[in-house]
Formats: sequence, C-alpha cells, structure tokens
Amino acid sequence: MHAAKLLLVEDDPALSELLEYRFTNEGYQVRTTSDGDEALLLATEDVPDLVILDWMIEGTSGIEVCRRLRRDKETAHVPIIMLTAREAEDDRVRGLDTGADDYLTKPFSPRELLARVAAVMRRIRPALAGESIEVGDITLDPVAHKVTRRGRTLQLGPTEYRLLKFFMESPGRVFSRGQLLDGVWGTESEIELRTVDVHIRRLRKAIEIDGAKDPVRTVRSAGYSLEA
Repeated sequence: MHAAKLLLVEDDPALSELLEYRFTNEGYQVRTTSDGDEALLLATEDVPDLVILDWMIEGTSGIEVCRRLRRDKETAHVPIIMLTAREAEDDRVRGLDTGADDYLTKPFSPRELLARVAAVMRRIRPALAGESIEVGDITLDPVAHKVTRRGRTLQLGPTEYRLLKFFMESPGRVFSRGQLLDGVWGTESEIELRTVDVHIRRLRKAIEIDGAKDPVRTVRSAGYSLEA
C-alpha cells in the first residue's frame, strides 16, 4: 500500500518544517507550500490523499483554496483539515461550510493533528486501496463495481453508483446540491441543481430493502448526507 500523500499549506516556516518532519517520520509523503495559488497547482498535478490547509496564507486565501478544491471533480473527495488562529464560532462554521472536514485552532499540539489525520486516513484507506467500502449495512466494491446491502446485490444505474460512492467516501458529511453536482457530475456539467434531487430519489429507491431504514438523510436548507 502506498504512503499517504499529504499536501501541507502553511505560511509559518517553523511550523511547516516541524509538521513536515513529524508527518514524514510517521511514514507520510509530504509536499509543502506557503502559497494558496501554488497549493491549487500542486493539488491538480498530483492529487493528495489529504490536505492540511492554513486559513491565512499567501496568495489565494485558505478558505478560497478549500472552496476551489471542493469544486474540482478531481479533488472534491480529498479530506481537508484547516488550521487557523481564528477562534470565533462563525469562522469555524464558515470553514466547515466551505467544505473542510475538520478544524484545528492554533496553537495546537502536533500530536493532536497527527491523531486527527490518522483518524481520517483510517476512514478513507479502503477507497484509496481499491478495497470494499462499508457504511452501515451497505458494501461497495469499486473493483467489481458491485453494491450489496445485507448480502443482497443492488442494481444501481451509473449515476446512482457514483453518487453512492461519493457519499460512502465521506459518511455522515452533509453535502449541498452544488457540492454533489461538482463532485459527481463535474464542474463543467450544465445539469441543473434540481436534477440532484431526482437522482437522490432514484438512489433511495435502488438501495431500499424491506426492514432497513433509509440511510440517505435530507438536511433542511443544507443538502444530503449518508448516515454511517
């Protein structure tokens, strides 16, 4: 299994060097930059497994880098942990709403960041290795292109399959219709937002079996999520 690839975007040289050293010692492959524009280029050239992103960086801001990574189909799935000196609740909410998976306020212990990254990597490793992904009673085999629920094979159309896989790679996370559109159909798609609702209904019908609850949760005014 390949070493996990981290993209570290941090403009504090001392902190960047410390984190690069700690993560490299833990077996991660680390690339670093202090510039938001370069971060976007690096992420496009070689998609990382996880991004550690400082809010206040040179060039394009961290929050905008996060937003653009989420809009790009190639990086929409990549987990993002934001680092910031901002402690206000509104700032934390803004970061998470933009698409960050986690949020760490400075100053923080490198051990805590290591632990959070390790937790995320444990969750996404099956998808990276092409192994089956399990969320609740649903199993998706990306190699065989097969989905089962409680041992029963489910018949999904191509779009519903991609939609389910997108959800299963980030269980419990709420995605807006726009994020689903970008992540599943791509940023160049001209499909309308309401089309997402149609495919959500089809997905629900395709994975429905007797005696099992609907794992797709509608979050009012926010979007949809797949319950873990």
